[in-house]
Amino acid sequence: MTSLIAGPDLRDRCGWVGDDAEYRRYHDEEWGTPLHGDRALFEKMALEGFQAGLSWITILRKRPRFREVFAGFEPERVAEFDESDVDRLMADAGIIRNRAKIEATIGNARVVNSMADGELDELMWSFAPPSAPRPASFADVPAVTPESTAMSKELRRRGFRFVGPTTMYALMQSAGMVDDHVVGCWRA
Repeated sequence: MTSLIAGPDLRDRCGWVGDDAEYRRYHDEEWGTPLHGDRALFEKMALEGFQAGLSWITILRKRPRFREVFAGFEPERVAEFDESDVDRLMADAGIIRNRAKIEATIGNARVVNSMADGELDELMWSFAPPSAPRPASFADVPAVTPESTAMSKELRRRGFRFVGPTTMYALMQSAGMVDDHVVGCWRA
């Protein structure tokens, strides 16, 4: 994969965007933009967990349905889901039907729901590393960092699941805790 790719608007973007319009929109409007709020970060955590082992574009295309069936990722509502909701979600072809990931999302909502307002946001952002030089290419972008490992460890200690260090680094990138737009990207 090339580190940069020119889009139809002639803007250079991170090469992972390819020629997919939804990826371009996501790259241009969301990825690497600081994201705050317990609900927003819970959604990001859930979707990154569902993405594990899959392509992110699969999640982006299914995100509207995920939001619909997971009550807008409102932690207090998802925390109330029961086994009938798990069965309902397992039958929904519009999402990723993985029982362990569905149950983890519900369990994670319960953990978030037990936290003080703003605590998840504060906790997650406490692991944001100091700014670093922009990566010159994708070869310079790590999959795991000491910060994502520490975040994963603390989240697991608190009872969260599907929050491994690689998944948490992807969350840190997408939520703007780190900025991995490569040198030359118009967003850099």
